[in-house]
Amino acid sequence: MPVVMSFVTGLMFAIGLGISGMTRPLKVVDFLDVGGSWDPSLAMVMIGAIAVYAISYRLIVRRSSPVFGGLFQTPAATSVDARLLGGAAVFGTGWGLSGYCPGPALTALGGAGTAALWFVPSMAAGMLLCRWWFPSLAERAAGDG
Repeated sequence: MPVVMSFVTGLMFAIGLGISGMTRPLKVVDFLDVGGSWDPSLAMVMIGAIAVYAISYRLIVRRSSPVFGGLFQTPAATSVDARLLGGAAVFGTGWGLSGYCPGPALTALGGAGTAALWFVPSMAAGMLLCRWWFPSLAERAAGDG
């Protein structure tokens, strides 16, 4: 059942991305272009997502365990360090330059977006490079799953 629920929630996420237009890289680029053709719709999608998450999270963590799983998995690290800031900067730079972040890129790949055909393999290569460069992070991630 967890696999089915993962598929259903992933499908809902992808449909939401498509409906909101967030699979179009130009939406992101226009949001970042505050001096030109600024488009605030990305902020509206983010505010909606944050509101749903904030309410859902408070309700979900009251449970003793997940409905379809064993234990809740929350991050062990709570501090902001150089690695976190550096990763956020690289992620943000890539998002700003390409207009894609991982979820919308995979959704756009399903719609045969040509830019996504280049972005997704490059993203996968970056993930593999990170696993090679920081093997201790890969080991910790494997232990969390």
